[in-house]
Amino acid sequence: MNAIKKVAAIQDISGLGRCSLTVIIPLISAMGIQVCPVTTTVLSAHTGFGDFVKRDLTDFMMPALEHYKKLGVEFDCIYSGFLGSEEQIDHCLEFFSTYKNALKIVDPVMGDDGKSYKTYTQRLCRRMGELVAVADIITPNLTEAAILLGEDFPKAPMLTSEIRSWLVRLSEKGARIVVITSVVLSDGKMTTVGYDRDKGTFWKVQNEYVPINYSGGGDMFASILAGSILNGDSLPVAMNRAAAFTELCIRTTYSYGTPWSDGIMFESQLPWLMSYQELKDFSPL
Repeated sequence: MNAIKKVAAIQDISGLGRCSLTVIIPLISAMGIQVCPVTTTVLSAHTGFGDFVKRDLTDFMMPALEHYKKLGVEFDCIYSGFLGSEEQIDHCLEFFSTYKNALKIVDPVMGDDGKSYKTYTQRLCRRMGELVAVADIITPNLTEAAILLGEDFPKAPMLTSEIRSWLVRLSEKGARIVVITSVVLSDGKMTTVGYDRDKGTFWKVQNEYVPINYSGGGDMFASILAGSILNGDSLPVAMNRAAAFTELCIRTTYSYGTPWSDGIMFESQLPWLMSYQELKDFSPL
């Protein structure tokens, strides 16, 4: 029997709201992969609640790394997401440099809906580029892609040639695989697009639009993409699986009228994920 793969997930955890580690741990675990959380911050509820209790754990990150080194632990993947400070970016870079053979996945969480999050200064956004430069795979949404490229957020649907150019330019910053979510193409469809630089291939998966934006959707998509790639899926199959499950859970959540702040209801859909189904189509971009 093959050993279970290990992912070091450098993320925050919120007691309420279904995002970050409360999404990452169950989803990647359901795909047969062990998640080892490197917790950056503990919050009683995610920041969208407005009022919350927070404990910064920046000073935990390096001692944790030193302990793993002492134990001789090997990770198959280092996966970073929302980060609260430049010091946390420095610590992520230490994890990446320590585990040189691990798959390096960066979800450059910085903003949404055309705006950066309040906690992300221009300098912090620039420093996120340092993680992107050493990543194997990055999964920005369209807002984050624009920030990384220094472009204005598109106000109109994008041409295929435009988004292909963005994918290539992002890959030139370091990552061999780039996946951008929440892209509206000229046909009006909400689309996830991807680029594999080594193979020179572009892919797209179209998503059904749901008129609400829940917390944790990006964490959900990136986690399933990570698990799929680690389990040997090709990029388009991984995009397909991640998009299909995320859409299924969003539509389920919407059908119940769940408040956006509660995040995406995924618990009842875990058997679907564990059965390794693929329900959406993918095609060349």
